[in-house]
Amino acid sequence: MQLPPLTEGRLLRRRNRFVAEVELPSGVVEAHCPNTGSMMGCREPGSRVWLSAAANPARKLAWTWELVESAGTLVGIHTGRSNGLVREAIAADVLPALAGYERIRGEVRYGANSRIDLLLEADGRPLCYVEVKNVTAAVEGGVGYFPDAVTERGAKHLREMMAVVAAGGRAALCFCVQRADVAEVRPADHIDPVYGRTLREALAAGVEAYALGARVTPEAIVLERRLPVVA
Repeated sequence: MQLPPLTEGRLLRRRNRFVAEVELPSGVVEAHCPNTGSMMGCREPGSRVWLSAAANPARKLAWTWELVESAGTLVGIHTGRSNGLVREAIAADVLPALAGYERIRGEVRYGANSRIDLLLEADGRPLCYVEVKNVTAAVEGGVGYFPDAVTERGAKHLREMMAVVAAGGRAALCFCVQRADVAEVRPADHIDPVYGRTLREALAAGVEAYALGARVTPEAIVLERRLPVVA
């Protein structure tokens, strides 16, 4: 995925879930934060960050936070890009387990008033429901954890995917790891034990789980390698 032109700056603080204060060469600006998680390890004041300019000049915040340098690694923090990244990876056969589908649709309603991130369709094959989760939190040893904050919504999605499998369909969870220093993905039981427990129940019920690691530069983010999911 090609990124729009980015401007480098320094993070002053993440003021709240939606706004970050960043020092650019032109001065201090407020930037939209497109990540409502805790952003553990990715919100340290003084970190190098990269912002994109809003296409709409009338938008309240003229900048959007796209990347941060964490532990010497560039990290994509824009969760809104995750679905597109996974869609590109599936189309490029980076994830063979999800290959062979003729059509991919996004944000399709299913379950209890939910929307699945990607729905894979092919004549003569069961529908495949793909839920995408963005992973930014990492610790020493190359382990990426999800979630970085308690997520009742995430557990709800897992239960809905179990219902899809029970009804004879196919459901897959795909962790989109927008950083290059992660070697495996694990549920963050120390942050949200309910999510970890529900993930293991989902895997036992037939829900599939995959993880894809990215190469991140200020010009592009590309999911290019399979990572194990250790639950």
